[in-house]
Amino acid sequence: MTDLYLGTSGYSYKDWEGIFYPENIKSSDYLVFYGKYFNSVEINFSYYAVPNPYLFSALSAKVDNDFLFSVKAHSSMTHQRNANEKIYSDFLKALEPLAISNKMGPVLFQFPYSFHFSVENLSYLLKLRKIFKDFDAVFEFRNSQWVRDEVFYFLKENNAGFANVDEPSLSGLMPGSDYLTNDTFYLRFHGRNSEKWWNHEKAYERYDYMYSEPELNSWVPKIKKAVLSAKKSFIYFNNHYKAKAVSSANILLKLIKT
Repeated sequence: MTDLYLGTSGYSYKDWEGIFYPENIKSSDYLVFYGKYFNSVEINFSYYAVPNPYLFSALSAKVDNDFLFSVKAHSSMTHQRNANEKIYSDFLKALEPLAISNKMGPVLFQFPYSFHFSVENLSYLLKLRKIFKDFDAVFEFRNSQWVRDEVFYFLKENNAGFANVDEPSLSGLMPGSDYLTNDTFYLRFHGRNSEKWWNHEKAYERYDYMYSEPELNSWVPKIKKAVLSAKKSFIYFNNHYKAKAVSSANILLKLIKT
């Protein structure tokens, strides 16, 4: 499965030391170590601050040529939805080193639960797709209102990807799915911590969850089918607390290979 890219959402976590990363490893060596085990990573620091091209150029040099970076869009594009031309321009410029080195995966636009389906919001998605016309764009919705035929039609017509998710079975959240709206299959595992999803003191508590082998095994037929149908498939684990994302990803990889 050479077109399957598997990894975690983020890689720079201090609490992974002594579990996945060696103790006392330099943070600058995280990605080098990570790249020995996974062929892709979903960059999430780009959600909090618009990165610069030099950073992505440096990260690109730390991994093999077959490694791909998916990059989460800045919060001003998805949550505040007030990004100006400079933010868009700077963000696009930051991606250039990854594109030039052929290590660029999709740009992920993760919208909040409060982002409801509407004609106005569909128009906003179209705006983003046009701005990022030279990149593979994937949209993640947190509100189940977006599970409807007109949305899938819109994504297909505009060559945009749909981010499938595995998350708690709570009212209003997105159900588990394996939709494919363009040549890219995208799947994110957020964990199934129902108790802490809405009620948590610290953000990481929502993603404090370890997948069981049976839970992941139920995804294997869907993933194998998707890999055959898509040109590229990306799977990321976001249950990052205490490196549970790494452990979960390794279990899934083993199951896929059997």
